[in-house]
Amino acid sequence: MNKYELAVVLSAKLEDEERAEALEKVKGVIARFDGTVTSVDEWGKKRLAYEIQKMKEAFYYFIHFEADAACPAEVEKRIRIMEPVIRYLCVREEA
Repeated sequence: MNKYELAVVLSAKLEDEERAEALEKVKGVIARFDGTVTSVDEWGKKRLAYEIQKMKEAFYYFIHFEADAACPAEVEKRIRIMEPVIRYLCVREEA
């Protein structure tokens, strides 16, 4: 099992319930491909470095999880088409 960190940037236009639902969907995708979420860091609403889809702010989440090597590719494939997610990045953590 490798350790990964998934950075997810969600639209600032979402209500609290919609953000929580989107985050649960992301965690569900990780679990579906035999990953185990170890922690979720919520950074809250932050200013973007540059404008994305006419938005200047967005919500940042960092999800730490453990999974096999095939899991991150599958997770990225599913997250890419999720509407509330405006950016994402999955990296392997060095042990």
